[in-house]
Amino acid sequence: MTERIQYGDLQVAKVLDNLLVDEILPGLNVTHEEFWATFNKIVEDFSQKNRSLLTFRENLQKKIDNWHLSKKGLIHDHQEYKSFLREIGYWVDETHDFQITTSGVDPEISEIAGPQLVVPIMNARFSLNAANARWGSLYDALYGTDMISEDGGAERGGTYNPVRGDKVIEFSKTFLNETVPLSEGSYQDVTSFQIIDRSLEITLSNQSKVKLRENDKFIGYKGEPDNPSVILLKNNNLHLEIQVDREDYVGRDDAAGIKDILLESAITTIQDCEDSVAAVDAEDKVTVYRNWLGLMKGDLRETFVKDDSQMTRELNPDRNYSDPSGSQFELPGRSLLLVRNVGHLMTNLAILDKNGNEIPEGILDAMFTICIAKHDLEGNNSMTNSRSGSVYIVKPKMHGPDEVQFTCDLFEAVEKALKLKPLTVKIGIMDEERRTTINLKECIKVAKDRVIFINTGFLDRTGDEIHTSMEAGPMIPKALMKQQPWINAYEDWNVDKGLEAGFKGKAQIGKGMWPMPDEMLGMYKSKSVHPEAGANCAWVPSPTAATLHAIHYHQISVPKAQEKLLSRTEASIDDILTIPLLEDPSSLTDKEKQEEMDNNAQGILGYVVRWIDQGVGCSKVPDINNVGLMEDRATCRISSQHMANWLHHGLCTEDQVMDTMKKMALVVDQQNMADPDYINMAPGYDGYAFQAACDLVFKGRAQPSGYTEPILHETRLKVKA
Repeated sequence: MTERIQYGDLQVAKVLDNLLVDEILPGLNVTHEEFWATFNKIVEDFSQKNRSLLTFRENLQKKIDNWHLSKKGLIHDHQEYKSFLREIGYWVDETHDFQITTSGVDPEISEIAGPQLVVPIMNARFSLNAANARWGSLYDALYGTDMISEDGGAERGGTYNPVRGDKVIEFSKTFLNETVPLSEGSYQDVTSFQIIDRSLEITLSNQSKVKLRENDKFIGYKGEPDNPSVILLKNNNLHLEIQVDREDYVGRDDAAGIKDILLESAITTIQDCEDSVAAVDAEDKVTVYRNWLGLMKGDLRETFVKDDSQMTRELNPDRNYSDPSGSQFELPGRSLLLVRNVGHLMTNLAILDKNGNEIPEGILDAMFTICIAKHDLEGNNSMTNSRSGSVYIVKPKMHGPDEVQFTCDLFEAVEKALKLKPLTVKIGIMDEERRTTINLKECIKVAKDRVIFINTGFLDRTGDEIHTSMEAGPMIPKALMKQQPWINAYEDWNVDKGLEAGFKGKAQIGKGMWPMPDEMLGMYKSKSVHPEAGANCAWVPSPTAATLHAIHYHQISVPKAQEKLLSRTEASIDDILTIPLLEDPSSLTDKEKQEEMDNNAQGILGYVVRWIDQGVGCSKVPDINNVGLMEDRATCRISSQHMANWLHHGLCTEDQVMDTMKKMALVVDQQNMADPDYINMAPGYDGYAFQAACDLVFKGRAQPSGYTEPILHETRLKVKA
């Protein structure tokens, strides 16, 4: 049983209160009594509103289900469908045009376009790695991934391979030629750098002296002007370092002594309390909040063993340079941190209300993460996060403008409780639910003085697409989903609405994750579409991926892309509302249907078994073809809803689904055989993890909005007990 302390109407887990008393509140102008008294009032004021919003969601879904059931066997009337959505309040009218008025925003959000990391905050090592990914080695990112071919003796692994190294250097210098070109010649011909008369002078192998084609891209250096160790350049608002060291094992063989090129990489990072973590009780929430506290105070450290050596990770300091005239200045050494709270659905055992019910976890997250971030605002740290004095909270899984308004009201109440200036807390709106998509303009409008971020999330959005239209009919196979009219229109619509509301130069428009952390060449070849589409940021699965994706933001000016997009025709709402139905189920062979079920079942099991048995909320999970995919609850949601949809519409039977789950459990067990902590699902098929995976399918239609959290949380608590 959890030990609790009574504060007013709240029954607070003692471990959470201890964290508050011993670690969070010291140094803040908020007393223990003030904290609980004001939070008591917030819970009283907002809990019922939270429940009412969820009830409205459920009622809308019932009306949509009944509408589709009433139309069975009839030709779909799109105009009638749209009128129905307006009639029930699912789709609201757009009011007058407006521009967002958010102020006090750091340049990493308002001005700098670049990669964005999302990291599970329960893992301190991962959190630190992501925070430190503001700068990354281009040489390392190329050398250690499939970006560089292993042909011709350029294999990876073992000791340093100079053949591979030469390929890395050739790629990197070609990148410099394209990004910060010389007035004449190429970086392959450079033999030295000097700073003369506040200008960068470059000597080539033919002894000629050249400059940069655009001299204002040179903004600083380290070392002596006649022998600099670092040349700092800037392109498209992103910095890069040319590092010179003729004693280094790479630099000594380079004509210019270049040992590495550092790119400003993960400009922003979302420290995630939601989809990528498995936080189900007070002890888990303490881990979440303690890590966030360490990041905000700058003292988070993690010691671990790697390659038989003990290592300690901590936050990187800021970076010091001399400008061309010799004056000193600093650049941030760390990614600007945002924190993702949970959505409106879940509750948590950490605090019970006066009736003994769990309070909404989103309310809990708001109070604690904002209170913790106050240390950054008050300067109670060695390393600043927000230099403009803001707290950035990304809020997921909101359905429509009423739910966004609720979040803004909650943030306002927390600001008052914690004695913060109004509008200190900014909101990132995740456009990942269908009702939010079609009402995006109104969602932005209600948050126009707080909003700093909108983004698309294909996986959650697809899960909601399937669940919302569950009764309309069977859905197309998952692999065909990205070819449907709704998905491209959805991606464009998000950008259109953001630009229309004045996001350019003020706030981020984001795009989703590249899911294959080992397939960096594929990412490099395809992910340029995100800055081209007008996205200020796009998610990547690792610091290495951030460095490689940063290349795209040097190649493409996002402000220029956005300027062009401002004049395009707005995306089609009719396309967005086109349901991705499988018009002729008989067109699929039994083999094709089984392959689809195998793929879905393997993905569900591979993710759920780690979530339930080990409490891992996000990891690289091998798919059915043993390709590592970054999986979190969003990927699980789409797979489980897709299987539930096919089962409901008779494309498969319950026996077939169960046989498939058992067959794929054997595959997942085999894929995890090297993990000493792994618990096999076969041959008993009676463990908590296997049962939870099955429940996500067999009970999938009944899950609120198709979310996986209720089943996962309930089952994880049983395992922990």
